[in-house]
Amino acid sequence: MLFTFIFLKYVFLIGYVPTKSMEPTLERGSYIIGCRIYSSLETGDIIIFRHNGKLLVKRIAAAEGDIVEQNGTSMTIPESCYYVVGDNADRSYDSRYWEDPFVKAGDVVAKLVSKFIH
Repeated sequence: MLFTFIFLKYVFLIGYVPTKSMEPTLERGSYIIGCRIYSSLETGDIIIFRHNGKLLVKRIAAAEGDIVEQNGTSMTIPESCYYVVGDNADRSYDSRYWEDPFVKAGDVVAKLVSKFIH
């Protein structure tokens, strides 16, 4: 029992996808598994992270040093930060709409490793 607790607390994260923001990749109502231990994060990876007190899941669209166009303005992604978007752009509240559009590396909880359809 202790091993299971430690394993889930420090190695894996089991989550639930309550919205359509990542469809078709992650369907609403799906369960996901993230790994808290990862070597690196790159553009295209799906991450689970903290934002405004909630855990969210989005895809990294740009990483440190990349340039992103948003509302006619060019932004360079700061050091140790990511710009994230949902795969279902029309249904996703993500970096494009946040006052601070960057996810700090320290707010990343896990990297997606698997999904289970409900």
